[in-house]
Amino acid sequence: MAGSYTKKEFGVGSEEQTLLKDLNGTRIVPAKGCIKSSYNTFRVHIPTGTEPVRLSPGWEGTGRPDDELNFKGVTMDQADLELNPPRDRLNVVFCIMVLHGIGALMPWNMFITAKDYFVNYKLSKEYTDINTDYANNFLAYLGFAAQIPNLLFNWLNVFIQFGGNLTTRIVWGIFVQVLIFVCTVILAMTDSSGWPGVFFWITMASVIILNTATGIYQNSVFGMVAKLPTKYTGAVVLGANLSGAFTAIISFIAQYMAPNARTAAIYYFITALFVLLACFDTYFALPINRFYRYQELLYQKDLNKRQLENCARGKQNTPPYWKIFKQCFPQCFNTFFVLFVTLSLFPSVQSDIKASDPNFIVSEDYYSTIMCFLTFNITALIGSSIASLVQWPSKKYLVIPVVLRILYIPLFLMCNYRPKDVTRVLPVYINNDWVYFLISVTMGITSGYFSSLSMMYCPRMVNSEHTATAGMFAAASLITGIFTGLLFCMVMPSLIANLSF
Repeated sequence: MAGSYTKKEFGVGSEEQTLLKDLNGTRIVPAKGCIKSSYNTFRVHIPTGTEPVRLSPGWEGTGRPDDELNFKGVTMDQADLELNPPRDRLNVVFCIMVLHGIGALMPWNMFITAKDYFVNYKLSKEYTDINTDYANNFLAYLGFAAQIPNLLFNWLNVFIQFGGNLTTRIVWGIFVQVLIFVCTVILAMTDSSGWPGVFFWITMASVIILNTATGIYQNSVFGMVAKLPTKYTGAVVLGANLSGAFTAIISFIAQYMAPNARTAAIYYFITALFVLLACFDTYFALPINRFYRYQELLYQKDLNKRQLENCARGKQNTPPYWKIFKQCFPQCFNTFFVLFVTLSLFPSVQSDIKASDPNFIVSEDYYSTIMCFLTFNITALIGSSIASLVQWPSKKYLVIPVVLRILYIPLFLMCNYRPKDVTRVLPVYINNDWVYFLISVTMGITSGYFSSLSMMYCPRMVNSEHTATAGMFAAASLITGIFTGLLFCMVMPSLIANLSF
């Protein structure tokens, strides 16, 4: 017989038997106690009666059904994976999930971090010779254009599989994002000073298309990772927070090194293309990884088992969406509320907080970039990293610190928050830049930590066959929190203009 078999593959087990028995059932054992094989040393028995001959004692001892013991419907690869469960060597799958977390929020982070490029360059009066309303309300327009389609398709994607299975949705989602960023780079290279209105609406249209694809892609990624152990959901959230830190650092480097805003924007948006292409490549590399195949095998076996049980009981295979939502609602609320508070403040309020001390260590030119975008994204990344190591409080009590984060809203309003064209009536109670920095750090850490924790807890709230659907509900709740936070941030200028306590 061609090939070789190692002792690992055909090792003796507790079910090991002798080779022969006589008619009375008495064992006939060689003098040496065993038969020597050119491949290995083991004993086999030929049972009496009609019992089938079994030549794989290690496989027989697993207690599996006869169909599997005879390799019916089981490939050799699957048999090997189950007999020798693999580990995530070098954390390859974990790193791939982090990368997809970066790609899932890359479009949103790229556009909001490029506020100076759009507001102070492409739509500015100096560039266009026209004083338009587009620059003054750019972030508000951007938020609506980005999050309405993202919100809509995230929720619809839970119930309707747009484009087919997870693979189709993820691949097409990335492909559309790549095309839009190519168009964005072309717009950055084009002189649009004579048509600022057209440029603005082309940008908004591209943002709508981009975030439609992002919504489907992001939701599908959380559905995919929910099949893996819990820490891999944390990896995606970690990547989402890393995405913000990554874009903030790239924006700072481009702003510092490029000779002008146009060149900085070109390099900045091209970086997003490389990240998305890396997501595309690594997704197709996942099935090559033994650990990922093993986890998929476990999930599919459990799913098939549940489906057979449901069929035997006369139940339908359609997921019980309302039941799943009720079970995972506490964590969906936690995810929603964390992002609601965060997006009520970041980036709209934070980016308009000015330095209280003109001699502060961070100059005015870089104050918003460092104290807002860089600080928040790095601290949120730290918070997500901690969640991968420590999970506290428990699922039951997580809601308490999540709700207490509402206190950050009045704290930020008490800082030197001065939005454009708004006369502040509310006194500045926190006029120390270091105190503001400390508040920003704790807000970012708690945002990353509690959002990661709630996303990790959510798939645990339901039965294993519904984890993918629960992961999609969690992703949709995350986007809902972002959207409502962006809506609520629009009342912040009115609060400081009318309140005086």
